[in-house]
Amino acid sequence: METGLTIKQVSQQTGLSIDTLRYYERIGLLEPVGRAQNGHRRYTQHDIAWIDLLIRLRNTGMPRAQMVRFAQLRRQGSATATERRIMLEQHQYSLEQHMQELEQHMAALQQKIARIKELEALRDAASHPTHAFRQSETAVSVSNPETK
Repeated sequence: METGLTIKQVSQQTGLSIDTLRYYERIGLLEPVGRAQNGHRRYTQHDIAWIDLLIRLRNTGMPRAQMVRFAQLRRQGSATATERRIMLEQHQYSLEQHMQELEQHMAALQQKIARIKELEALRDAASHPTHAFRQSETAVSVSNPETK
């Protein structure tokens, strides 16, 4: 009985294409994947967990060369744990810096949107002065019963 997931199953589970999985193995991001008797790849849960980390590193902008270096260090075992931790900490610091920049950009966009909404409101009020006058007249007469 064959165990492990096929490349198609891993592709569906991770969202990576079959070609990407093969490419990752070819460039050393993935260790050579075990094979069934028929020669087809069989991925373990350990492989899936590693692929999930690779996806996270890629999605957070880690350069591919740095990911390959991290994978090489991982294959060397616990003797490289400190170097791998330092790499991850440096990447984390880079992400924190990028997030701060994005927050500043977001604040600027929010201010610009608020200004444009103010301009739109002024424009709309100016283009309908009679309507705006009637609304304010109605508001005054409702709040002041003596005008009735």
